[in-house]
Amino acid sequence: MSQSKCLIIGVLMIAATAAILLAMGRIPICDCGYVLLWTPADDLAGSSQHIADWYTLSHIIHGFIFYWVLWLVFRRKSVCERALGAIFIEAAWEVAENSPWIIDRYREATIAVGYTGDSVLNSVFDIVWMLTGFIFAWRMPVWVTVLTAIFFELLALWVIKDNLTLNVLMLVYPVEAIRVWQGG
Repeated sequence: MSQSKCLIIGVLMIAATAAILLAMGRIPICDCGYVLLWTPADDLAGSSQHIADWYTLSHIIHGFIFYWVLWLVFRRKSVCERALGAIFIEAAWEVAENSPWIIDRYREATIAVGYTGDSVLNSVFDIVWMLTGFIFAWRMPVWVTVLTAIFFELLALWVIKDNLTLNVLMLVYPVEAIRVWQGG
């Protein structure tokens, strides 16, 4: 598959994800009425509503993971075709993450008591951030990618007391002691 065809398909997949999220009733941008490049840790209402926030680090790590898994499973496919697979996986997660079931799960099992889901803008950029991680993992030595993932996990843990590891754990198997610690 040519790179231009791959790029067009990738853009169409992201646009389709945005259309699905809009059809699900997700807000296009933050209901505050403006768009920020970065949402700081103390802006809980703006988290998952703008272009980037502390959870962006998790989406970049998704890209690292998807690159390695898709490389292992589909080694004979081009990196562009594997990137389309990564877009599909991340897009599917964005749709699932913004379903009432997952939103309610976040509220009951994690510290995200007031979580209302992502804006469409945030979901689209979550896919873009994942692609950034995917490309990083493709271009960098494995050890650099692993150290970057560890750094991102530790940084998010330090700043917001949450990261990809805790997020997955608390969604799958909530630990009350962790929830209490995260709550302050």
